[in-house]
Amino acid sequence: MKWAQTLLFFGIIYCTMPIVSAQNITVDDTKSAQYLVENVLVNSSCATVSNAFASGDVAVPVGLNSYGFFTNGGGSFPFSEGVLLSTQYAQKSVGPYAFVVGNDNDTAWLGDADLNQAVGISTSINATVLEFDFIPLTNFLSFDYIFASIEYNGNGSCRFTDAFAFLIRENIPGATYQNLAVIPGTSTPVSSTNIRPTIPTVGNNVGCPAVNQQYFNGFNGSTSPINYAGQTVVMNSQSNVIAGKSYHIKLVIANDKNEFYDSAVFLKAGSFAPKIDLGPDRLSSNNPVCFGSTYTIDTKLSASYSYKWFKNNVEISGETKPSLDVKDTGTYKVEVVFLPASCMATDEIRLEYAPEIMLSDATLAQCDDNGDGISIFNLTQLDNIIKNNNTSLGPVVYYESFTDAQGKLNPIVNPTTYNNKPAIPMLYASVSNSFGCANFAKVNLVIANNTIPSQNPIATCDIDAVQDGLYQFDLNAQVSPQIMSSVPAGMIVEYYANTADAISQKNILPNIFKNTTPNQQIIQARIVNGPDCYGIIPIRLIVNTFSPPNFQEETVGLCSGLKTDLRVASGFSRYLWNTGETTEQITVSSAGNYSVTVTDANGCEATKKFTVTSSEIAVITGAVVNDFSGNKNIVELKFSGNGNYEFSLDGLIYQESPIFEAIAPGKYFALANDKNGCGLSVPFEVYVLDYPRFFTPNGDGFNEVWEIKNLNLFPSATSIIYNRFGKILFEINSINTGWNGKYKGTALPSDDYWFLLNFGDGKLIKGHFSLKR
Repeated sequence: MKWAQTLLFFGIIYCTMPIVSAQNITVDDTKSAQYLVENVLVNSSCATVSNAFASGDVAVPVGLNSYGFFTNGGGSFPFSEGVLLSTQYAQKSVGPYAFVVGNDNDTAWLGDADLNQAVGISTSINATVLEFDFIPLTNFLSFDYIFASIEYNGNGSCRFTDAFAFLIRENIPGATYQNLAVIPGTSTPVSSTNIRPTIPTVGNNVGCPAVNQQYFNGFNGSTSPINYAGQTVVMNSQSNVIAGKSYHIKLVIANDKNEFYDSAVFLKAGSFAPKIDLGPDRLSSNNPVCFGSTYTIDTKLSASYSYKWFKNNVEISGETKPSLDVKDTGTYKVEVVFLPASCMATDEIRLEYAPEIMLSDATLAQCDDNGDGISIFNLTQLDNIIKNNNTSLGPVVYYESFTDAQGKLNPIVNPTTYNNKPAIPMLYASVSNSFGCANFAKVNLVIANNTIPSQNPIATCDIDAVQDGLYQFDLNAQVSPQIMSSVPAGMIVEYYANTADAISQKNILPNIFKNTTPNQQIIQARIVNGPDCYGIIPIRLIVNTFSPPNFQEETVGLCSGLKTDLRVASGFSRYLWNTGETTEQITVSSAGNYSVTVTDANGCEATKKFTVTSSEIAVITGAVVNDFSGNKNIVELKFSGNGNYEFSLDGLIYQESPIFEAIAPGKYFALANDKNGCGLSVPFEVYVLDYPRFFTPNGDGFNEVWEIKNLNLFPSATSIIYNRFGKILFEINSINTGWNGKYKGTALPSDDYWFLLNFGDGKLIKGHFSLKR
């Protein structure tokens, strides 16, 4: 129920600065519908009105209509007088604003179906209607009004769509209404929910966001001249009409759903009048008339009326027609006397002309790849030239005829790859400014026929690690100077992989270019003179490889006190050693790093490096022997010397390492050989001792005695043999060198026996062996 809305904004209303002065409006609700239409709302001989009819509260007491004539009480209410339509007694609209829940106690006061449809609500109530027939003599009408409502108290404007509609339709069967009371520039109806400020939530009263707040004029207080909580700014609605045609007008206001919070619309007297509409001003700031064009100001009225035209308030002699053609800036006004009604209407329009779009004609020369007079032109190269580098202008659009350019017909859709037509040597360029004004320039297409001398091949050497015939060229440094020496000064060169790309100027090669075809490749050089193609010539790029054999780094040994030769193959054009020598061979007497750079017939270079190392005969200073270990005997030679050595125990087989493994017992002469050719060391005796793991004293002449080979080389050494019980059976020494398996002449049985070898220098060897019969 609307009556349940709280006083949510009561404090806000009275704290807000009042929008009008304290003088209240007055309301006369005794005026008839015909009087309100003919004498107040329209009040013009430029239209014929008839059949005026008003309706409102069906049970209203005499003298308390819901519509009437209002006048300003001398305050600042925006309208001095006009027509009032309300959803309560019209007299209740008189200020000041004092919040009272409205109720006219008339449940039979219904809404309006046309307003429901125009506004988009389901059920309206308390509708007040003023309608009439209308025949204008002009082609345009407008009216001013203010919508006010008590819904702006509390949160009513969040929930209830009280609304006003200004409906117009032709007076013919089946015609439909158009609502003119809408938010400017939209089709949104004017209502309490469509124009409102931000409504905050207070307690249980849920607020809502602002909608079209720029059209809300503010809240009213105790000094308001009208009795409504808030109101809109002065709204203006307008529409084109056809002079002489009959229309039906219906003005209607109603509450949404129930009768308690009322609304009203105040229509300005005389504002609903037929007018002449010459259109919006055409100002240089937003919508000027295009330079050089003729602008027709047209009233769109009958030639039978009387016309006077003025420019800057000075009458233009001889201009008496419904339209006026103008060619320059000015404020133009027309006065029309409608005959035979003798009413006069007037309107004016301000016209300003845009500045001239300054364009330049241009010529574009392109090269021809096959002499047929047809090539591919990139027209966009002329864009800045045509526009004189004016970046404020729009894009350049190209056409094959001036007629097409003027009519914006058949633009060239591929301006970057346009194939010229010899029969159409001239094109036309159209350029528009930000206002849509256009100007035109001529574009001449020319096929270049300049002669450029053939160019010498450009060669370079492949100095990559991989000699694959692929290497990079600095085109500007290696190629361009040769080309520029044979063409006029001031040109530049572009490079392309093929002629097609050079013609269309696509896929330009980078300045640092690495060939993609090994050894040699032909690219195309395009000589450019501004946007023009001066000529296209082939350039052969050659990559020479140079990879002489045996040029890997080499290490050479130099024997102490001697000299050695360093050399490379003969047959190169030039040699240069890092020593400064220029022969294919040099002799050196000291270790160090040497290199030679050789040059072939193509000027390509290769460098070979030598590392010369000092070398000398080694001296074996000793040997560390790990013996008595069976197949794990090891000999490690100790040596001194500066060289690259290999080692041997028998003088036959050499190895890199001075450590020998799995050495059989015996006597050896160790050697160290300098691999750089400096010679062998003095032989060094090495003994490896070991004991037999078994012996067989069975009288067959083989393996009859258990002895340690080469033990005689150690005169102080003794070896005691004993059985498993520790009984000494025999002693081996420098006199008794082997045991025959007997004890005191008696042969001992097959068994395991033990020995203790004492070298006399603290070194002891223990072990055991088997006696087998």
